[in-house]
Amino acid sequence: MILFPAIDIRGGKCVRLIQGDYAQETVYHESPSEVAKEWERQGAEYIHVVDLDGAKTGDSLNAEAIREIVKAVNIPIQVGGGIRSMETIDSLIVSGISRVIIGTAAIQNPQFVEEAVAKYAEKIAVSIDARNGLVATDGWTETTDVKAVKLLRWLEGVGVKTVVYTDIMKDGMLQGPNFDELYVVSKASDMDIIASGGVSTNLDIDKLKMMNLYGAIIGKALYEGNLSLETVLGGQR
Repeated sequence: MILFPAIDIRGGKCVRLIQGDYAQETVYHESPSEVAKEWERQGAEYIHVVDLDGAKTGDSLNAEAIREIVKAVNIPIQVGGGIRSMETIDSLIVSGISRVIIGTAAIQNPQFVEEAVAKYAEKIAVSIDARNGLVATDGWTETTDVKAVKLLRWLEGVGVKTVVYTDIMKDGMLQGPNFDELYVVSKASDMDIIASGGVSTNLDIDKLKMMNLYGAIIGKALYEGNLSLETVLGGQR
């Protein structure tokens, strides 16, 4: 299972939110690229980046910060947040991003997902952000009536290979993932599932590994010191 340290960018800075609430922000570092270098130094094999401004507005306001991360490290990077046009995807791929994560647009513009997968295949992933099993959009500010599992099955049908599944109620709470929901999601398709939200202890990671998930994203637990990436990855080797 790949462990993805998360770098959430807002206003060009590395931050974390609680349950996706933009009013509950903590700034952890002024330079996301310096954070990326530290995660690489500690042994990360892949980095997960979210453009929080883009997720909310659809505009890639942190493009320069993302390019700086690409230049700073030698490991692959996946990026999500505000990916709503082929032009944005093209720009990210050209800049060296390994995988682009479509979120809100998967609900609002399904044809866009189909076009992106047709052009870039496994370089396209989709983020399913769910609140009580229903998909949320626009930086988690809106909750739809679309069931997460239904969206998951449709994505598999159009050729998506990787899904990032986030339980919003768990995000930033350091209370563990929603294992029951992740179990349902992992059994609903054969896609690679990356768990996100609430991963905060070694036990959490061990339980996710036992579910044979493709990956898990770790955010606040790293920044608050609850987990050491270097120690966790050392234990995996």
